[in-house]
Amino acid sequence: MAHDAYDLLSATATTRPDAPFLLFDGDDALVRIGYAEQVRRADATAGLLAGLGIGAGDRVHLMTANRPEFLDVWFACARLGAVVVPVNPLSTTAEVTHQLDDSGAALSVVDPQLWETVTAAAGDRTVLDADELVAARADAPPPPPHRRAAIAAIMFTSGTTSAPKGVQVTPANYLRSGRAVAEHLGVTGADRWLVTLPLFHGNAQYYCLMSALVAGGSIALTPRFSATGWPRQARMLEPTLASLFAAPIRMLLARSEPDPADSDNALRLVLFAQNLTDTQAATFEERFGAPLVQLYGMTETVVPPLVNPLDERRRWDSVGLPLAGVRIRVVGPDGSPVPRGTPGELQIGGTPGVDVTPGYHGRPEATVALFDDGWLRTGDLVRQDGAGRVHFVDRAGDLVKRAGENVSTGEVEQAIGAHPAVLESAVHGMPDPLYDETVVAHVVLRDGHAATPEELIAWCRERLSRFKVPERVLVRSELPRTTIGKIRKDVLRAELAPEG
Repeated sequence: MAHDAYDLLSATATTRPDAPFLLFDGDDALVRIGYAEQVRRADATAGLLAGLGIGAGDRVHLMTANRPEFLDVWFACARLGAVVVPVNPLSTTAEVTHQLDDSGAALSVVDPQLWETVTAAAGDRTVLDADELVAARADAPPPPPHRRAAIAAIMFTSGTTSAPKGVQVTPANYLRSGRAVAEHLGVTGADRWLVTLPLFHGNAQYYCLMSALVAGGSIALTPRFSATGWPRQARMLEPTLASLFAAPIRMLLARSEPDPADSDNALRLVLFAQNLTDTQAATFEERFGAPLVQLYGMTETVVPPLVNPLDERRRWDSVGLPLAGVRIRVVGPDGSPVPRGTPGELQIGGTPGVDVTPGYHGRPEATVALFDDGWLRTGDLVRQDGAGRVHFVDRAGDLVKRAGENVSTGEVEQAIGAHPAVLESAVHGMPDPLYDETVVAHVVLRDGHAATPEELIAWCRERLSRFKVPERVLVRSELPRTTIGKIRKDVLRAELAPEG
């Protein structure tokens, strides 16, 4: 019986050693790795990490773009019973400092171009260059016996507070998600996922990688999403499945020229998250000849609780129906279920550590707040129609959703507030036709101080990941407030909303 992802990998390597596991469409060449070869790479990497003192329960910070070495480290941690901490390669030194300190990581593996960013935060921690893994592990000792871990990963997610929280993911979480997705989509050993979204994201790990491992299928991996390259990759890499956010789909439709050959692919469906217009969805389906299947999930839910069915009930404007074995409820402010058609907070029922996360690393109070009498609180407002389909309404939390990334407005406000000329600020999102939402900051300056919007954007660029930097900064004399002093972000949004 499989306990973790390494067990799944090894099982297929034993029964079908030459079966394809990974096709990496790198910048220089196409790399092909079979299941048995991936086990050898994982074992050699585990030996290297063990020789550097990494064992069961130790945390390994992983900050690379999509590349085979990411998976080598990911599987090696599973082999050792260590905890992988995959993070955004756009992270700044300040963000890396938080990641390392909060997770308690003992070692970091990084892309060479990120070396200075990470070493500036690492202190006395060991930092490995991902480019040198192959050479370094060649002389590594054999790996120790496979150890079972209680926690497999810590994945940072932005919240409404300034400091991102580390979501704990257990081996059982990974297995449950992989099996649920594989069952719903009918994934088999003949299927291949096209993975262009970042591997540090839950989407690529939970839905694509794990369902492929469960079924003995394969993944076609690219270093990054490319709007102009995706149509070619969908043909040449021969995937049968793909997953995208709505923003990349809009970019793809806007930036790549339609080609009659676009539909000459093996895709049988494409998962997507977040909203598309009917016109955008119809254009994509007609162009690529593959149905779009919307789903809903969070890092904390692990298993996607809502997925559209693959039959005539599939809808573009709905995040779907509860996945088999998943319990949901929609509740009002008092915690009581609301009638069908009435907006309320979506909550997910399940066993922590199996169906949903067991909680946040080192944040017992935040973990308690995440659950309501055994139900995971998503913080998202939805409504359920008469047929049971769930429709997304709004975000209860103060997040900006930008091209698939969650941006904490509190984190951006903290960065702006550190500028010596700034008295206070308010950050919110505004709808964007390409990136879902754009980040907007309203700033009040201190008396006698001056700063231009351009200076404040440059200040943020030095302190925040690129996708968190405000696209627009408005300097104003005061911020609108309620009678008790809370900033009225609804008023700020309304001021910028297009007329009509």
